[in-house]
Amino acid sequence: MEKRTFYLPPYLKALTVMLFIIVLVYLLVIGKSLLVPLFMGGFFAVLFTPMSNWLENYRVPRVVTGVVSLLLMIGIVVGLVSFIIANVVSFANDFENVSDRLTSILIQLETWLASSFGVNEKLAEKFNSEVILNYINENSSSISAFALNAIGSLTGLILIPIFMFFFLLYRDHLTQMMVKIYADKDSSLVKMRIISLRKLVQNYISGVGKVMVILAVLNITAYSVIGVEHAIFFGLLGAILNIIPYIGPLIGVILPVVYSFLTMDSLLAPVFVLISYQVIQTLEGNFLTPKIVGGNVNLNAFMTFLGLLIGGSIWGVAGMILVIPTMAILREIFELSESTQPFALLLGEEKTETKPSTSTDEIEHD
Repeated sequence: MEKRTFYLPPYLKALTVMLFIIVLVYLLVIGKSLLVPLFMGGFFAVLFTPMSNWLENYRVPRVVTGVVSLLLMIGIVVGLVSFIIANVVSFANDFENVSDRLTSILIQLETWLASSFGVNEKLAEKFNSEVILNYINENSSSISAFALNAIGSLTGLILIPIFMFFFLLYRDHLTQMMVKIYADKDSSLVKMRIISLRKLVQNYISGVGKVMVILAVLNITAYSVIGVEHAIFFGLLGAILNIIPYIGPLIGVILPVVYSFLTMDSLLAPVFVLISYQVIQTLEGNFLTPKIVGGNVNLNAFMTFLGLLIGGSIWGVAGMILVIPTMAILREIFELSESTQPFALLLGEEKTETKPSTSTDEIEHD
């Protein structure tokens, strides 16, 4: 019996896609408090799956491997957060002489303006350091608010390890569910696709992690040579923020530049920080990321930037972190079917095709 295919006009197809996108974005917005921990837990589970498999090869029960992976993840996160908080608290002592530093800079600026242009605005007398210090103290709580925004809420902080544990515990069960969904296809092929998607995320996260470690070493070395205090903190923070393309590295360099400007005697220190940042980012963009991360993501720059804007507007900082691997997974899924391959082409890098050269005689002959 011949199967009947339902024909839908092109304009109705476009309208259906637009309605689907609107409904999807709406669900992502209202479900942020649940979906962000769910995605975070899933990516952590994928990252720790190789270690769990290795332990299970030595007949360690899956529940035990899940607990070990969970405790290791919690230990790494708690240690990192404790290190950041300890350094942020110590900044209060470093900014005690900020008013004297700014007053000295304003006096130098007044002298230069008076000698060069004959302008005498008496900037040092108009400067009120208490206003700046009060502003810093009043907004110090925004650091914790920013950290909570990265995971959605305090509830998300509790849900992430729970989701991670269950994903590790039931990963084979989830694979069997996907095989049942695609029962009309070869089960071995479906499993192979799931494994390839899992390896895609693992390779991306591990590659980004290797780049972060190298960047941390380079940043710490450069800041230590320049003489910036808390070089380890700024170097590590800049490497972590590098996970957010375009925006993260910019934030990572603004902090040490401002800090060195306010606390160090030489005005050349912020300039040296900017120069070292540019050199390291050039090395990262042209060598480290292409060689280490390689083609694991294979997203074009425009869709990456657009995805960052959309992810940031929907889920904040967490969306900017999760959107890149999510888009990479979607690109792989879109390539599985001919009907969705145009979407994979939209997300991926443009492939340069070599056109056969046409001789002048052939053109004239035509």
